[in-house]
Amino acid sequence: MMKHNMEKQVIVTGAARGIGKAIAEQFAVKGFHVWLIDILEKEGLHLEKDLKTRGLSCTHVTIDVSKLEDIQSLFHKIELENITLDVIINNAGVSSFHPLDEITIEDWDMIMNTNVRSAFLFSKLGARFLKKGSSIINIASTRANMSEPGSEAYAASKGAIVSLTHALAASLSDMEIRVNAISPGWIQNDKYQQLRTIDHEQHWSKRVGKPEDIARACFFLSSPDNDFITGENLVIDGGMTRKMIYNH
Repeated sequence: MMKHNMEKQVIVTGAARGIGKAIAEQFAVKGFHVWLIDILEKEGLHLEKDLKTRGLSCTHVTIDVSKLEDIQSLFHKIELENITLDVIINNAGVSSFHPLDEITIEDWDMIMNTNVRSAFLFSKLGARFLKKGSSIINIASTRANMSEPGSEAYAASKGAIVSLTHALAASLSDMEIRVNAISPGWIQNDKYQQLRTIDHEQHWSKRVGKPEDIARACFFLSSPDNDFITGENLVIDGGMTRKMIYNH
């Protein structure tokens, strides 16, 4: 039996950069073995090397989450290694914005398959590896509730994730698996210092969000101590979607 079989286990999709990277680091620091899932092989391997250099436990697997056979191959590997999972975090996602008359069926299918179908498949195929009291967390977006022109596919995918979350929570409740979503607002993945004062001041929090804000929320929702929270969508946006805006 491999050493990491004895550790707490978390799958993080889209782990190579941005919010996914922060989530992966948070769980690794907290003592989890992190399965770093991403199509970006170079960035994923770099993160794996960095975490292991710091004495943390992880395994990088390069897969395309929009492909059923890739997801099946991952869970086959997990089965062969006799892994029991504690958390699955469906973070992988793509965004593509086009004027309505330019959106193609291929654009639509790529976004829906990557953002929504992957979350469904990881939850469906991963459920039998999750122990009682475990947790699935889906990363949605405040764009599930508000939009700008050209965002049809992305907004629809994030709205679907919110609905998928409470449906999964119902279906998996008998297995004592909790399912929640997180809807980030403006999260700045890089060049944070280049943001303007007006960028920060338009938030009630008086600052733009960071990937670490979402990572901490994931750890909170995954804790067995919070087993009374399921089927929920936690909005983390510095108050922006609660802000009433008038132009005077």
